[in-house]
Amino acid sequence: MILALGRRKQRLLLCLSVLPNLFLSFLLSSDPLLTLSSPHHCRLPVPSPPPQLLNSSLPWESGAREGERGGWSQCKQYQFVNGTQSGVVSCESGWDYNVTEGLRNNIVTEWDLVCGQYWLVPVEEVCFILGVLTGCLGLGYAADRLGRLKSLLTSLTLSVIFGVLVCVSPSPPVFIITRFCLAAATAGVYLTLYITRLELCDPSLRLLVTMVAGLTTVAGELLLLGVALGCQSWRGLLGAGTAPLSLFLSYGVPGVFPESPRWLLLTERSSDLHSFNERRERDRDDDSFTELDSEPPSSGRPHLSFPELVHSRNIWKNMCVLGFTSFISHGISHCYSSFRGDVRGTAPSFYWTYLLSVCAGGGAWLLLWATVDRCGRRGILLLAMTMTGLASLILLGLMEYLSESAITVFSVLGLFSSQAAASLSILFTAEIIPTVIRGSGVGIVMALGCVGRLSSPLMDLRNHYGYFLHHVVYSSLALLAVLSILLLPESKRKPLPQTLADGEQYRRPPLGRRRRDNVPLLATPNPET
Repeated sequence: MILALGRRKQRLLLCLSVLPNLFLSFLLSSDPLLTLSSPHHCRLPVPSPPPQLLNSSLPWESGAREGERGGWSQCKQYQFVNGTQSGVVSCESGWDYNVTEGLRNNIVTEWDLVCGQYWLVPVEEVCFILGVLTGCLGLGYAADRLGRLKSLLTSLTLSVIFGVLVCVSPSPPVFIITRFCLAAATAGVYLTLYITRLELCDPSLRLLVTMVAGLTTVAGELLLLGVALGCQSWRGLLGAGTAPLSLFLSYGVPGVFPESPRWLLLTERSSDLHSFNERRERDRDDDSFTELDSEPPSSGRPHLSFPELVHSRNIWKNMCVLGFTSFISHGISHCYSSFRGDVRGTAPSFYWTYLLSVCAGGGAWLLLWATVDRCGRRGILLLAMTMTGLASLILLGLMEYLSESAITVFSVLGLFSSQAAASLSILFTAEIIPTVIRGSGVGIVMALGCVGRLSSPLMDLRNHYGYFLHHVVYSSLALLAVLSILLLPESKRKPLPQTLADGEQYRRPPLGRRRRDNVPLLATPNPET
């Protein structure tokens, strides 16, 4: 059966699947701007205090951040008698902020989430990441059971609804709850578009289209910073990301954005298949979706055999290895972006850290595009994780002897390689997990990446105590991930597996020239290239 959408139609659908990434990044990457804490001190009480009680209205740069030893605290008022400090009292008059970076009005400045209320900031970050994790698991499963298009439209609708509710949140608890729901819905949109995009591509286009989508997300993160500088309000920033998503609800109009053809092959959607047959007759000369020419039509709705899934050792092995790699890559990125501030106490400006992280992500996608089709998915993933581990070990072992410029170089190298490994882990998963469980498989790997990301707000909650041990653990796990990557197959220029039986055939290439290894787990040959 040939699903002849037509080359022009195929390109249009790919563009439609990439465009939402520009605005999804507004909702998925805005947390650093929403929770940025600016220098602050206690506001002078009204009426003015007596001369013997003076506010610690010291220069902004003299205040120490919460929990930092030494320096003047930003959370107290100081009593001075004849120029000598005689006591400390709690602040009861509110706070003044010296906002020099990011949004002038974010959730920290609007609700005074500083000092005694500062714990709400990392709690919000944790809840947001847990929301993304929930969306990846729940809506990934829904994409397999209900279809890619239904899952996409449901996620888009929920994103618009909860996006509006977040923008009108009157208090931190309401904001945290609605932000959790928004994160889950937005993650569902991102995941569903990701797997649909790959299922619309021939093997030769999968990497290119995924790279373009990744660069679109990077462009959205850069645009996010520009919008933040323009609107200066967190409500306007989130509104700017939510409003355009309502336009993509038009994908539900018949004929605009069809269901994934691969998913249709596994279902009893006779009317949809008849529509594709008509397109095939009209566009007989087109060579689109030649990869599906030899695919037989399904005789009925796919029935996922859970006993068969449980005994699919190779699929579980591949998923566990890639999930472990995703967990390490996402978790260790925080170590590189905050190394100078945590170890040397010379944290760079917010703009420098943000732009460095975004540009490292863009550079990682360009590196993958230039090398992955030539050297293979497994080889480049192995190289990226090796670079990540080595950069981490160098920073930890030689930090007393490295200059500031050397620390910056190795931090950038680690950030670059970890983001490359994280992006490639998800692409790799989508290519070797069969269509019948692709949404759930990719969702699990992305969810494990979210578990790694949880280390960043948890470190903030503990004022970055234990950072060195945290970094050592991730570095050790990165080296262990290098060994586990050797068990992965190679998916370069191979067709996407459809059923569990197809997925079981994706095994590691043999160590020698012989076609088979003497290891039972690796004995089944790979699909033909």
